[in-house]
Amino acid sequence: MTSYQFPSDFLWGAATSAYQIEGAANEGGRKPSVWDVFSARRGRVLNGDTGAIANDHYHRYESDVEWMVRLGIQHYRFSISWSRVIPDGRGQVNEVGMDFYRRLVDCLLAKGITPHITLFHWDSPQALETKYGSWRSREMATDFADYCTAVVQRLGDRVTNWMTLNEIICFTHLGYDVLQTPQHAPGTRVPRRKDVWQTSHHALLAHGLGCQAIRAASPQPCSIVLVDNPSITVPLTESPEDIAAAQKAFHVNWANGGIIFPVLTGAYSEIQWEQLGNDAPDILPGDLETIHQPLDALGLNIYTGIYVRATNNAQGYEFLDYAKGYPRLNMPWLWLVPDALYWGIRHIAEVLQRPELPLLITENGCAAQDEKTDKGEILDTDRIVYLREYLRSLHRAVAEGYPVRGYFAWSLMDNFEWSWGYEHRFGLLYNDYRTQQRTPKASFHWYAECIRQNRVV
Repeated sequence: MTSYQFPSDFLWGAATSAYQIEGAANEGGRKPSVWDVFSARRGRVLNGDTGAIANDHYHRYESDVEWMVRLGIQHYRFSISWSRVIPDGRGQVNEVGMDFYRRLVDCLLAKGITPHITLFHWDSPQALETKYGSWRSREMATDFADYCTAVVQRLGDRVTNWMTLNEIICFTHLGYDVLQTPQHAPGTRVPRRKDVWQTSHHALLAHGLGCQAIRAASPQPCSIVLVDNPSITVPLTESPEDIAAAQKAFHVNWANGGIIFPVLTGAYSEIQWEQLGNDAPDILPGDLETIHQPLDALGLNIYTGIYVRATNNAQGYEFLDYAKGYPRLNMPWLWLVPDALYWGIRHIAEVLQRPELPLLITENGCAAQDEKTDKGEILDTDRIVYLREYLRSLHRAVAEGYPVRGYFAWSLMDNFEWSWGYEHRFGLLYNDYRTQQRTPKASFHWYAECIRQNRVV
């Protein structure tokens, strides 16, 4: 039997993002982001919810840091609002907005918590959408690099852990579509699938230029990470045939071959590129070299996976539907596939041939139907089951020698869940949005014990 013990230097943390928790949408010189505009449009977000107030973290960050102390984490991943720092997207820096992040970072450091800053978590300035269509334009990449420079110049004396972009596919392929109005901001319909792929290519450029900008601006050695959410193919059985099928399918599952492949290998996957045909994005000379920047680690956001098996067809594999009674958490897409954590890590080593690259699980967690008992408790045993099984899968990868350095639970607290509004809760802390009172769930105490014992309990 295993004790599921992690290495002594393993990093335990939790994660949030700016638009999902900060609120104060019109304070301190901040101007609208694309998510402010998108969520204010009728019918775009469940129940008409917006992030205008969210968790009011802008005013309550000190007490939220105290909750981190109680949880026992020593690492906190959060994002910065581009619209708060450079309200027009380019040009003048808003020092009042920067002051909020200075105070937050200082508060974290005073409590012994290391900040891990994501520079972009979907909330781009509306001014740039109005000016040139956001990610449809190559200008977005250079404006992002300038924004990175501005932030790192101001926080780089106390922050050394930087993450460029979060989940490129979500703010590009889910923010732009051909046939319907997308469910994510900016919610833009474009004429061709090629135009959708062009947005993700521009985001890849932004990542590459952002890496260069961070390294140039940082006053001390720093760590740079890209956070990606590859769609994980899991072999139905661990036979050589099914493993090979899952590894081949990984190239074309969702958009893996056009996002994680160019970042880590310097080229789009040949299998993905062939499938794209005329939908492939335009690539200018030097683009792939810019995109393929050296990384200090890769961040993986993994929640679920899809089963694959070998079969006698042209591809050599097939994706399997979930069985009728297959377990799922409180999201339509959130199937319980713990092995996805292990296989996501292994695919980076074997499919992308980057076995040396340090990895962080930058998001993992689940939405659950959290309800308070008569005693005011939230006994989210379903979330504990989910987290326990995924952490056991993560431990397998660590035990087999894959270079996994840490784990960030998503999320520290319930928050604005994008187009699902406040209906779906991912937090370890329950948030009452009427009173802004935080209540630790059973999973909060369970995760705290994992951290205390440095193992899966």
